[in-house]
Amino acid sequence: MTESREDQTSVERQEMEVDIVCVGFGPAMGGFLTTLSRELMNEDGTPKIESPSCPGMPPQIICYERADDIGFGVSGVVTRAKGIKQSFPQLKSEQIQSLSEVKEEKVAYLLDPIGASRRSLTLKAADTMIRGMKGVLPFEKEAFILPYIPPFLRKDEGFIVSVGQFNQWVGSQLMETGSVQIWPGTPVDKALIDNDGVVGVQLLDQGVDKQGKPEAAYMPGMNIKAPLTVVADGPVGAVGRQLDKHFGMPPGHHRRDWAVGMKILVELPESCKLEPGTVIHTFGYPEPEIFGFMYIHPDRLASLGIFVPAWFDSPMRTSYRYLQHWMLHPYLWQYLEGGSMRSWGAKTVEESGRRGEPHLVGNGYARIGEGSGSTNVLANSGVDEAWTTGIQLAEAVVELLKEKKPFTKENLQASYVKRRRESWLEKESIEAQNARDGFQHGLVEGMIGTALAGFTHGKISLHIDPVQPYKRVPGLAEYYKGRIAEDEIKKLQDDCAARGLSAHDAFMDRCGWPQIPLDGKLLVSHQDALLMGGKVQAAPGYADHVFFLYPSLCKKCDSKICSEICSGQAILPGVDGVPNFDREKCIHCGACTWSCAVSHPEDPERSALEFRAGVGGLHSAEN
Repeated sequence: MTESREDQTSVERQEMEVDIVCVGFGPAMGGFLTTLSRELMNEDGTPKIESPSCPGMPPQIICYERADDIGFGVSGVVTRAKGIKQSFPQLKSEQIQSLSEVKEEKVAYLLDPIGASRRSLTLKAADTMIRGMKGVLPFEKEAFILPYIPPFLRKDEGFIVSVGQFNQWVGSQLMETGSVQIWPGTPVDKALIDNDGVVGVQLLDQGVDKQGKPEAAYMPGMNIKAPLTVVADGPVGAVGRQLDKHFGMPPGHHRRDWAVGMKILVELPESCKLEPGTVIHTFGYPEPEIFGFMYIHPDRLASLGIFVPAWFDSPMRTSYRYLQHWMLHPYLWQYLEGGSMRSWGAKTVEESGRRGEPHLVGNGYARIGEGSGSTNVLANSGVDEAWTTGIQLAEAVVELLKEKKPFTKENLQASYVKRRRESWLEKESIEAQNARDGFQHGLVEGMIGTALAGFTHGKISLHIDPVQPYKRVPGLAEYYKGRIAEDEIKKLQDDCAARGLSAHDAFMDRCGWPQIPLDGKLLVSHQDALLMGGKVQAAPGYADHVFFLYPSLCKKCDSKICSEICSGQAILPGVDGVPNFDREKCIHCGACTWSCAVSHPEDPERSALEFRAGVGGLHSAEN
């Protein structure tokens, strides 16, 4: 990999002008376009609001989405749906196949049934006590079921839904209006910045090699000019990260808390008696830092998965094998045994919440959704909050269009940001902003910090400022001290590198984790999951989107976490310690960029691995 893509700024590019250009189609953009589209046209087909550039016409709005379809990707979610219900007050389960009202919630602390989990003395003592009192505690198959769920965690009167199916449903309604255009399979390379304002976006170049150099079929990405650019490309989106780099973050704000969520859609066995609307959250296993979830949809389908956070200080941070061990826990396996995989996938989750809020607006641009710091890290809720930011921006845009005011920073501050600051979203985000701090020191401290913030509505919290993820990760010798000798560590690592394999399986085997009993249906190899639970497609003619900026630093890296955490095994050992990237396996989860154990030499908030705009990703068979 080269250090930077060849500069194409001197290339002549075609231009198109619209009124509003949007980047990324997810819940936030769904909320924005749904709200905005309802205010553009009268019932007789005449414009309710006229385009500033084309009088007599409605505003011209276009949205570009990287993925080949607006519903690709597996992501079951449970949400209180306050903002979604504002947009769709009559939303019923019959309208979306996977939708179910929340009927029952459980939180289970999973004990270690096999003795391989790396648990502190405190947790070992707690496990011993729980087992000793299992006759009087709500104890079931190596799990302690919490008798009480705090109100700040509950999703009463909320929904369980597949985000993929929800996006498809929202998108189909938007297309029917004819008032907005949505272009999937069209990645945006970057924002066009002029005089510290955004004037549009540039689409990704086509007909280039993997390093971005033009080939025979070269076609420069078009410049889409617009008075307003709406950025909703998620936590690792290329445009959002570009704006963070150019404009910086507000004082005291940073993004250091991350997680990768690996998720699977399962057809449950006929023996499973869990009812649609059941929500199960877990913690404590397979490692104490890993949280899990299971949401039951209609028709014996379940969304389930785990979250592997940045504060899981393991250099062998794999999500796929841990997902399998989690499913095999006796408490969960009683429901899953005999089931089969329908879809599978992963995505990065930005866990900093309001502390990770960037500059929300500037001249010519506004940011919404997860990349705007909207996630509530106390309630573990992000989809509804993202949708709500879209509603708020749409209401502000309608106001400015009606008043014929330009999309300046000042006007967007007085309309969009003001709405956000005066809403329930702001109130809850302030209460939640320090709720995760305790996890910087471990699970027990994290649970205490969450409880303090939750029960006091944020008035009391631990206030532990997170450090950059690369500062937390110990070397292999340090992490396995007392478990594996240094010479054996080196041998295991060299062995795997020689075979072009990630090392986590070898190290987990050595530490007592049993082999996964593959059944060809639900428990399958990592590579089979890429075929059975989805299909990776990466169109030719585009540059790679994962770049190792400083190969010399990669050579010195001991842990190679980028390879260990890679959700699709797209990053594997390469020559002289520099990893290889195979985009035909990349599912665009983005975990590599924040898990990289090497800091960027010029920016301590960035890693030395760059995740750029790209095409393709995982095409899930069902969402």
